[in-house]
Amino acid sequence: MLSPLKRRAFINTSLKAAGATALLSASNVVNAGSKRKQKEYTVQDVIDIILKEIPAAPFKQTVDTIKSGGAGQKVTGIVTTMFATVQVINEAAKLGANFIIAHEPTFYNHTDDVNWVPGSAIVKQKQTLLQQDGITVWRFHDYWHAYRPDGIKHGVLKKADWLQYYKDGDPMLQLPPASLKSIANHLKTTLGIEHVRVIGDLSQMCSRIVLMPGAAGGQMQIGLAEKQHPDVLIVGEVHEWETAEYFRDAIQFGQKTSLIVLGHGVSEEPGMEWLVEWLHPKVPELKITHIASNNPFVFV
Repeated sequence: MLSPLKRRAFINTSLKAAGATALLSASNVVNAGSKRKQKEYTVQDVIDIILKEIPAAPFKQTVDTIKSGGAGQKVTGIVTTMFATVQVINEAAKLGANFIIAHEPTFYNHTDDVNWVPGSAIVKQKQTLLQQDGITVWRFHDYWHAYRPDGIKHGVLKKADWLQYYKDGDPMLQLPPASLKSIANHLKTTLGIEHVRVIGDLSQMCSRIVLMPGAAGGQMQIGLAEKQHPDVLIVGEVHEWETAEYFRDAIQFGQKTSLIVLGHGVSEEPGMEWLVEWLHPKVPELKITHIASNNPFVFV
């Protein structure tokens, strides 16, 4: 038999325990409710959120369309990349991500025309792979370049640690003087590029630099070199019979503008990597991962 004092203490302890159990149960209900109410996004929701940030979007004409899958698909995760390669698709599937945002074409031509080469077996295999994995691919090229600052260029400058030398709208970077060779090596190190190609005197001192990631085409590359007269023009990809031959002749005529060719994919990949940082605050419930498509070439 408990004394009145002990009985009162026992009752108080029991009431506290019961209250704690009730609070824990209520907490579990709230947490469960939170999980049930966690915001979901469709592919179109994500696209709309992105386009709100792009000047003059949506564009009447653009290659930035869905290449596989559908706008109504619920997004389980996002992968950003340069090219939606077979390897990138497989890695996205392993991550449980069903939405790939790619900067460049998925089906080997600018408009992703699957009949560009009629009856292509590789196109059909890739379409089947995407369908089997339930992955939607959306190209994000025109819009990302239209963003201010240009999303690709900003990402490249950030990774190269050159943002402090850039003013939006001015194609010229004014860097501390350095040799052409040291600039090439800096880009290899910071951008993670195995090899770059150079036309020019490796000992030439350079400070006026024009950076053109990607494949702007010979006319634009040569035109900018003619107009800006940089010490070095840095590009992603060239038509060798256009830009490369122009620079070779220009140097033999005594011009001092050199050329560094990084490679198309690796020259723009940092811009798609930066997209993760840019997009995540806008869709915080989604996991966003960058998977580099890397250089398709090996050097022997």
